[in-house]
Amino acid sequence: MDSTARFSNRVQDYIAYRPGYPEAILPFLGSAIGLGPSCVVADIGSGTGIWSKLLLQAGCRVYAVEPNAPMREAAEVLLAQFPLFHSIDGTAEATKLASASVDAITAAQAFHWFHPAKTRQEFGRILKPGGHLVLIWNDRRTDSTPFLRDYEVLLKELGTDYEQVNHRNIDEGRLSAIFGPSGYREQVFPNAQRFDWEGLYGRAMSSSYVPAEGDPRHPDFARALRACYERHALEGFVQFEYDTRVYYGRLD
Repeated sequence: MDSTARFSNRVQDYIAYRPGYPEAILPFLGSAIGLGPSCVVADIGSGTGIWSKLLLQAGCRVYAVEPNAPMREAAEVLLAQFPLFHSIDGTAEATKLASASVDAITAAQAFHWFHPAKTRQEFGRILKPGGHLVLIWNDRRTDSTPFLRDYEVLLKELGTDYEQVNHRNIDEGRLSAIFGPSGYREQVFPNAQRFDWEGLYGRAMSSSYVPAEGDPRHPDFARALRACYERHALEGFVQFEYDTRVYYGRLD
């Protein structure tokens, strides 16, 4: 499936059940790269605006670049109250932003969908001299609890293309290629979500590699997910644990 269309039928689950980002990231980036009020930021692959909202709350002017129309339109509704929010129908490889127009570029839970070489060229074009790139992922832990181990097995066995599109396929080589000779630094923050059955089901359905309702593979996945929940729920809840990874540096 075209990566720009993968989430079109998952927008409401994405809004309701995807994890946010730890609030500590913003003051950290303020100290590390000077991110804060008056900064102009291009948030690439901005989706429904989960990360864009934090940038706006920090006082940044945000150009949210998102190619998927349903996700972009959802963000336009959710973030309409922020006068510094600008919604752009564009891609990482063709943002439609002016040259040397932004102080920083961010991509939260999105860089693994981008074409590396074309993206680096476009990012270099729109960044002001000395500007920074920040890549963020909520990296779900896969083996820290029995529930998370079973959930990972479920995705591998009954997901559609989980191992092909998993963001963990981004390795040091690909990160080094986008940041260039000056390299990058990494900071990790803990994050978590606690779900009842409805929340767990919605969280699973927000993922593009899970068979959607209407897919003939969906009933088997839903039954296995329910069984996983029943095995591991404590007082009706299971927990997702994340390492929120922040990679940052200048683009050479």
